[in-house]
Amino acid sequence: MEIRAGKASDFTDLLEIDGTIDSTHYLHVDYSASESSRTWRLEERALREAKIVANPISEDDRFLLRQILAGADEGVALVVIHGERPVALLLAQPIAAQQTLRVIDLRVDSDVRRQGIATALLLMVIGEARTLGLRAVSVETRADNAPMYRLLPKCGFEIAGLDTRRHSNHDLVKESATLLWYASLD
Repeated sequence: MEIRAGKASDFTDLLEIDGTIDSTHYLHVDYSASESSRTWRLEERALREAKIVANPISEDDRFLLRQILAGADEGVALVVIHGERPVALLLAQPIAAQQTLRVIDLRVDSDVRRQGIATALLLMVIGEARTLGLRAVSVETRADNAPMYRLLPKCGFEIAGLDTRRHSNHDLVKESATLLWYASLD
């Protein structure tokens, strides 16, 4: 396997990486609020039914990927090649105002998962952020994406917050709140 910077010629093949999310657990958010305080606690629980979602790259992320691969926009596109084809992608973009590198997408083809590829990509992007003199790497993930919320702490990420209304006003009920993660480089 080879990890390298993505090239414009990789674009079509990168869209074929199987980014299916396969999860049996979620992080339950126990949230309470009063006039002067807000608290939340996370607890891993089994999903009512296994979650298997295709997870294609969104149109906005496709556009950003094409721009970064072509050198028309700032960012990082790391690609893992195995057997002449891309099997993994990490897409990240610097957010200058926050001095962070934001991971937009991380996907590993289902045929080669559980081999340390995602870990290697995250550690490489952390190194890139250090090289750029940034203060942190950020990632957003859903509370029902167990593979990601189990991987991120292993790579030095901590939960920094949550958004319970990113996708709907009923995200907590639907077990799908958005978790905000940071790997501090200070």
